[in-house]
Amino acid sequence: MNAIDGRVGRAAARHDLLDFPPLMPELARRRLQCYLALMLTDMAAIVGGCAVAGFLYLGSAELATSVVRAQLMLPVFLTIALYNGAYSMRALTDAIYGVGRVLGALAVAAGVLMFFTFSTRTSQQFSRVSSIGGLVAAALFLIWARLQMRRFVRARCGAGVFNELVIDDDGPSVDLPGAVVVRARAFALTPALDDPHALHRIGLVMRNADRVVISSPPARRAAWAAILRGANVAGEVIDETVALLAARGARAVGGQGLLLVSVGPLGMRARAAKRAFDLAVAGLATLLLAPLMLLVALAIKLEDGGPVFFVQRRVGRGNRFFRMWKFRSMTVNRAGIDGAVSTARDDGRVTRVGAFIRKTSIDELPQLFNVLLGDMSLVGPRPHAIASQAGDKLFWEIDARYWERHALRPGLTGLAQVRGLRGATVQESDLTGRLNADLEYLIGWSLWRDIGIILATFRVVTHDQAY
Repeated sequence: MNAIDGRVGRAAARHDLLDFPPLMPELARRRLQCYLALMLTDMAAIVGGCAVAGFLYLGSAELATSVVRAQLMLPVFLTIALYNGAYSMRALTDAIYGVGRVLGALAVAAGVLMFFTFSTRTSQQFSRVSSIGGLVAAALFLIWARLQMRRFVRARCGAGVFNELVIDDDGPSVDLPGAVVVRARAFALTPALDDPHALHRIGLVMRNADRVVISSPPARRAAWAAILRGANVAGEVIDETVALLAARGARAVGGQGLLLVSVGPLGMRARAAKRAFDLAVAGLATLLLAPLMLLVALAIKLEDGGPVFFVQRRVGRGNRFFRMWKFRSMTVNRAGIDGAVSTARDDGRVTRVGAFIRKTSIDELPQLFNVLLGDMSLVGPRPHAIASQAGDKLFWEIDARYWERHALRPGLTGLAQVRGLRGATVQESDLTGRLNADLEYLIGWSLWRDIGIILATFRVVTHDQAY
């Protein structure tokens, strides 16, 4: 953060109505100029790409037709680009994001043009080679133009394209990279709603700010909030309760303020897609692996005559217990039922068959039945026994975020497992690494990510931490 020299504030405070220079440059107009420049550059890239491809293919005879084709695409392209973020704050700061947005808009525009010409039976008027070549050239020109425009954006708006101001009124400390920090004492800023001169000074300090963050004691926060609502800026007031409760939003109902502290990680359609994927893959895997599971069951039975399965109570979705199935890999009278003692290397409790199926992760296959029953998912945080420990602490004693991982069904495999975070939890860091991966998975879920994790699991089926 950039703190404003206190001498500037003291000079400004000597006269109530002193109109000192703005503390931040005016960026709203410059951002608009950048958006317009990007739009014009994109249009030129599309027309230029189509024209060049047509000219190189059939010479000047195809040039006019190629330009007409580009002009037909432009209205659709601009409509999609305006709505998909191609001309957004993020597109100004992240060139790769902007490239992806304009290429997506170009693809949609090309598809609409193709449908239009096919429906009106005018497609024969356009050369297919020239059309495809023009689309490829336009895409390449768009990429090149967007990357070059980074210099223009930086020249107009500087390193950042957004002005963020922090007014420190003796409140909690906050670190916002790139923000300008103003000490309220240095500028004699007081949230006095009955003093127009005090409000004038605050307005001068806020000039050109896109977002203002207030850090003040609780007694002055309501006054600051009232000032922000009349300042025509995005305003935020720091409140320690938000961090304490990990609030994700707020609303007012019946005169009471409500903090949103939890939301389901997946919407209805996402949950349905994940469940359908689980049933399809787990059902097929159960059929294909049935001969192997029968052989393993027979080997376990022949070795010591004990039960084939080991059933243990684990913590599942919503912190509710469920019975998890595994092939038994330990002697009957020594298998831990509560998970308080993790399996160690050269553990005497592990049978000969058990050592093999643990090494190859075959002991986990019965959890396919848990997936079919709805207790588990193919991908998700691995379920833990209630007495599991890392070092000399229970898992939930190490990190208060531990229970958050149970927002989804536990999984046969997960992000932590494919990253090699598995095996005994000897020290606390063994648990925190897995927990961080589990929470990352919850935040960034997608069906494609599930597929990627399943494919990556095949690389770690046999691992050094299996014992």
